Parts: sequence; structure tokens; C-alpha cells
Amino acid sequence: MKTHMDVARTLADEELLDRVKSLAALARGTTAELIAHLAEVETRNLHVAAGYSSMFAYCRSVLLLSEHAAYHRIEAARAARRFPIIVDRLAEGAVNLTAVALLAPQLTEDNHVEVIESARGLSKEEVKRLVARLAPVPGVPVSVRKLPAPRARVSEEVSSPTAAQAPTAPVKSAATAPRDLFAQGPVAPLPSPTIVEANARPAVVDALSPDRYKLQLTISGDTLDKLRLAKDMIRHAVPAGDEAEIIDRALTLLVADLAKKKFAATERPRPAQGKPAGREPSSDSRYISAEVKRTVWVRDLGRCAFVGTHGHRCEERGFLEFHHVLPFAEDGPSTVENIELRCRRHNLYEWELRSAEVRRLEEDWLRRQVMSGALPSRVARTRSGPSCSGRRSGAKARPASCSPAP
Repeated sequence: MKTHMDVARTLADEELLDRVKSLAALARGTTAELIAHLAEVETRNLHVAAGYSSMFAYCRSVLLLSEHAAYHRIEAARAARRFPIIVDRLAEGAVNLTAVALLAPQLTEDNHVEVIESARGLSKEEVKRLVARLAPVPGVPVSVRKLPAPRARVSEEVSSPTAAQAPTAPVKSAATAPRDLFAQGPVAPLPSPTIVEANARPAVVDALSPDRYKLQLTISGDTLDKLRLAKDMIRHAVPAGDEAEIIDRALTLLVADLAKKKFAATERPRPAQGKPAGREPSSDSRYISAEVKRTVWVRDLGRCAFVGTHGHRCEERGFLEFHHVLPFAEDGPSTVENIELRCRRHNLYEWELRSAEVRRLEEDWLRRQVMSGALPSRVARTRSGPSCSGRRSGAKARPASCSPAP
């Protein structure tokens, strides 16, 4: 009997992609149908008659949904009871369950159609910004407090301390211990010698209103000292000592400094020393000039320029690299026309594709050479070993790597 994995492995590439799209559409339709049925179950109180005190308990125990899945489906079902159009938009894929859960508190009889349509195809962060426009909240006050030591998990091999190892000094309770938010003393170590600290959580960014966001993150004591020092030194320009203004100015300087280091950015860029303006760099050099980097970065809008087989352009903006469209090993020049931005994953992906194509071309070349007798019999007998190098031959370069003919 074939499993789902066995069936998937037998499909060709295009057939597999088509099948995935069909299954996703089927899943959306099934989810929308489930939402409609859950709404009716709650309307009739069938979960109560079945012995469950809440829809959440029913979804967890009977439908075997996870806590996260149960919550979002229940919220969507309750919103769909008020506005049935939600079920249709879920089936179409115009909105997802997360978007419905975020938007549900803001929906009214007057605005639900317009709001749901405006959320069509939006990501979670974009939906949050939409909610912030519908229900803006005031800015959060600046708060600085010292956090407790990060939670740590103790290795299972380490046993708990014995009575002889236990500290004898009395321990103050949380109610009686003094609250020193900026104490600099060392944190008492845990009794176990084997401790693994939990990973730091990423910063939280939430939209409060159009163009206003709440940023929540954890910083070190050194960073806090720098922030306070900056507040004191900038009082003449920012009398209120607004932390948001200080961070904005600091990031402005950081971005400018990174641009100088990465692209030699300047208000009056000049061509590379010894090279007249407009002349292309030497084809014998892999070096990409700062002038080319600046032009490529602006042209590609600081975003990966890889376009997929169905016309979708990659949206990644982090870990970008400068990519030779025609590889340097094949005489690809370091010019604006031949350099594009690639994210790390797509740069590697194209290299892997190119390597496979180069290997195929080399195998065809070796086969033709052997069949025509151009290669000596010694090479023909050792076709299973390496048979070429990356050295250039005249104006054209042989591929840098190849495999022997089969």
C-alpha cells in the first residue's frame, strides 16, 4: 500500500506543484465548511448536550484540534455567525483564520464587507496595521525595568542538591524583598552545575495606529547606560529626552555608516581610481566596484531579484549577496548589467542548478571526444576519474568543474 509520501515522490515537478495547489484549495474549502458547521454546533448548544462545558473543550477532545487551531476556528465561527461572508472569503483564500481572529472585534454591520475586502491577501503584520487604523490606541509610556535572570533548564543527569548542599541563609520572599530595579550586583547562581539558558526572545513590534508602533525588546545593562548617556548629551536638541527620537537618530547614523562600508556610499560618488567614468571593469577581475554595487542596490530596490518559474519575484531583503548572472568562471563581467541581488538561498540555488548544467555539458563534451578519438586511449580508460580543470583556454573558459562521461 502506497503512503502519501510514496505518492508524492512519484510526481513530476509541475505535477507536484499543481497537486499542492489543488490540495491547498481543498484544505481551504474544508476549513470554511468546518467553520460553518462549528458555528451551527454552538448555535444549537450541541457541545453542551455532548457533555462539554465549552466549544474549546469540545474541539480539543472530540475534534482533536490543537489549542491554537481550536482558538482560531472558534473565533472565526463566532464571527461567521454574525457575518456569513467570512466563510466565503475563507474558502477563496482571500483571508485566513488569523486575519479573521484579528479583525473580528472591529467588524460591524456597516463596515464588515469593506474591512474584509481590504484584508484580502494581507499578511499578519499588514492585518495588524489595518486593525490599528480601525482602532488606534495611544502610545505606550516608556518603561525601563530590570528583568529576572533568564530561565534555565537543568540537565536531567544532575540530581537536586542534598540537604548538606542546600544554602542555610534565610531566603527573603518576593513580598518582603526590596525592589531595586537597577541593582548591579551579581545574580546568585543556581545550585546545579549544569545549566542551559533559554534562547533570547525576538523583539515584539505591534502597530498602535497608522505609522506608530510599539517596540518591546530586552537590552543589556551596557546598552541601557548608552541610552541614558545619549539622553543626557542630547538635551539641548531634544529637551524632553524622548527615547524614540534618540533611537531614530541613532538608526539614521547607523544606516548611513553601513551604506558607506557596504557600498562606499557618498553624496558625490566618483568612479574607481584610475578608471574613467562609464568604462566597464576588467573582465579578468572578480572584484565588483562600489559604483556598480550602489547602482545595482538601487535598481533592485535592496531586494532579491530572483524570479521564479511562474513569475514570482523573491521578497527577501536580508542576507543579500551580489550575484553574477553569467558566472565569472564563464567570462561573466562584474558590470551593472551582469550583477543582480540575490538572497543567500537563491544564490546557492542558482549555483547548484548551474553546477548540474556544467556537469552535464562536460559529460557530453567528454563523450564526444572519446567517440571521435580526440582523447588518447589512456584518458578513455580512466573516464571514471577527474578529467578536466578550471583553467582558461584562450578566450573561452572551460567549466570550473566537471564529471567524467558515463
